[in-house]
Amino acid sequence: MIAMTRNHLLKPIVWIACLVPLARLVYGAFAGTLGANPIERITHRTGLATLILLLTTLAITPLRRWTGVLWLIQYRRLLGLFAFFYGSLHLLTYVWLDQNFGVAAIAHDVVKRPFLTMGTLCWVLMLPLALTSTQKAIRGLGKNWLRLHRLVYPAAAAGAIHFYWLVKRDKREPLFYLVILAVLLGWRLAVWIAAHQKERATARAL
Repeated sequence: MIAMTRNHLLKPIVWIACLVPLARLVYGAFAGTLGANPIERITHRTGLATLILLLTTLAITPLRRWTGVLWLIQYRRLLGLFAFFYGSLHLLTYVWLDQNFGVAAIAHDVVKRPFLTMGTLCWVLMLPLALTSTQKAIRGLGKNWLRLHRLVYPAAAAGAIHFYWLVKRDKREPLFYLVILAVLLGWRLAVWIAAHQKERATARAL
């Protein structure tokens, strides 16, 4: 009963928080407050929302272990889907509003500009995660589902590098997200090493 009540209270809050970036963009479009270059503003905000949500999904596991709040895991899939949603808006903004669906120009850009290559890679890696986010996919893939969803690590890395390479001058903001990513991945590596050493020690003892 407590878990159900908590979920009924927190789930709408998580939804609202995830929709705030979109609501700000919609309001800005109608109010005319997106600045002199609205396409650039939309591109930046949707991209930043994608990266923040990806890093938030990665932060849930260590937060669960550090705080003991096990029910946080319930919201990881929702946050991941919102990351893909904003990533798709980010890509659509570039493909539609910036390039007007010019396939040749887009292909040339992606190949010639490394930050676009990384951004495209990030979206491509998120696509199978979004497509296999249902309970049916989890049951059907079994253990392979966990292996597949490790793609979130290179996806987050590609997103962070995309942002870092995009910014030409003041790199403090993208560097901030790269540091967060390094901490989250470093923690996972440390946990894996510790578990591997424990297994080896147990095997030697036997």
